[in-house]
Amino acid sequence: MDAEKTWKNKSYGSRGGAGAVYGLGLIGAAIYFISTSHDFWGGVLGMLKAIIWPVILVYGALKGLNL
Repeated sequence: MDAEKTWKNKSYGSRGGAGAVYGLGLIGAAIYFISTSHDFWGGVLGMLKAIIWPVILVYGALKGLNL
């Protein structure tokens, strides 16, 4: 009976903090890139940039560190 109680009290889920940070970054980047666009296709390109902004950030950081 004790093993069943112990199993029920264990947490196997993730906390999701990184997903929340990425989501807020996505929203902020989308607002920035879309607000600075001048036409519809600029807004579409801005949305694509907002989706891949972490890739651009990491690439720039690694390039700056000469790795």
